[in-house]
Amino acid sequence: MKKTDKSALIKELSEKINEYSHFYVTDTLGLNASQTSDLRRACFNKDVKMMVVKNTLFQLALEQSEKQVEGMEEAFKGTSAVLFCNTGNVPAKLIKEFQKATSLPVLKGAYVEESVYMGSEQLETLSTIKSKEELLGDVIGLLQSPAKNVISALQSGGTKIHGILQTLSEKE
Repeated sequence: MKKTDKSALIKELSEKINEYSHFYVTDTLGLNASQTSDLRRACFNKDVKMMVVKNTLFQLALEQSEKQVEGMEEAFKGTSAVLFCNTGNVPAKLIKEFQKATSLPVLKGAYVEESVYMGSEQLETLSTIKSKEELLGDVIGLLQSPAKNVISALQSGGTKIHGILQTLSEKE
């Protein structure tokens, strides 16, 4: 590969790293053509960008990117496919679902919510991480709960008062 081609590829990879907020590094060695095609299709359907990259080029792209990713050197050994996404838990769920049929792909490392996760044993943890949107929804739900209780109490109090006044007017 020519030096100009390499620099263009590194630039493209660093732009992808900056564009997406999360990425997973997986080992797809051992998948046949049909399984690889199925994985790519599943990634496309879940809005995940999958790229097979050379480890050294991806490490150079990481250095040129705006993100501070340290501690992932072990993930860049052997064959690597990188899954880019903007929702942190989607690739983990996709990998878990895909592993039900085969034991591949194997998670080597991930950069999710500005943290580094190494090894396939982290897959369960990554699949349960909530996205920012889910966390905001939970916080809003918690904030609305006391207001709903107050409104409910006020409404039920109004019907009680109406019932008492009606009973008193009927006695007279």
